[in-house]
Amino acid sequence: MKSLKIKEWAQDDRPREKMMQHGVTSLSDAELLAIIIGSGTKNGTAVDVAKQLLACSNNSLYELGKKSIKDFIKTKGIGTAKAVSIAAALEIGRRRRNDNSTTKTIKTSCDVFEVFQPVLGDLSHEEFWIMLLNRANKVISKHRISQGNISSTTADIKIIAKHAMENLASSVVVLHNHPSQNIKPSREDEKITAEIKSALNLFDIKLVDHLIIGNNEYFSFADNGLL
Repeated sequence: MKSLKIKEWAQDDRPREKMMQHGVTSLSDAELLAIIIGSGTKNGTAVDVAKQLLACSNNSLYELGKKSIKDFIKTKGIGTAKAVSIAAALEIGRRRRNDNSTTKTIKTSCDVFEVFQPVLGDLSHEEFWIMLLNRANKVISKHRISQGNISSTTADIKIIAKHAMENLASSVVVLHNHPSQNIKPSREDEKITAEIKSALNLFDIKLVDHLIIGNNEYFSFADNGLL
């Protein structure tokens, strides 16, 4: 049996009309995705396509956020344009969660994790970042130092020091993620941490922590007495 087009549905069941009448929170995840997708296939509506897309991510928006444009295109009814729109919407959501970080005061490693989990938590490759703080421990800025592969990335100490000095930072937090979700530091992690700390000390800038971030957990060098 051929599926009805969305415009043939009862008005209260159409995602756009439902949002206008009852608010955005009244929509399911599939209905919200359907609005982004815009149109369905010959045999299914945009909501049907959205449900198929979610099914490939265990019906989890969190898991969906880990997928790439190439992954989205594997779902029938999702072409390049729609896949790009979905990826853009997911990225806006991540950035929104992280948008107020420059007004944040960092008091604990958990404060750092809350800022960077949306940035690093669901990546499939490693990235190395720094967070620059002033004397009041307020965030001055954040900078990505490098992007690597699924198991490693590099950290150029000269670039880290350059960012810290140009922004007149009093202290620095360095971070990277482990896509494997094993947040235990490697010997290389310990070595680069010591080297960064020594380099920053030359300019009277303190390295206050190094965080390794997984999905929903992290390892803090400072909390574990490794600084």
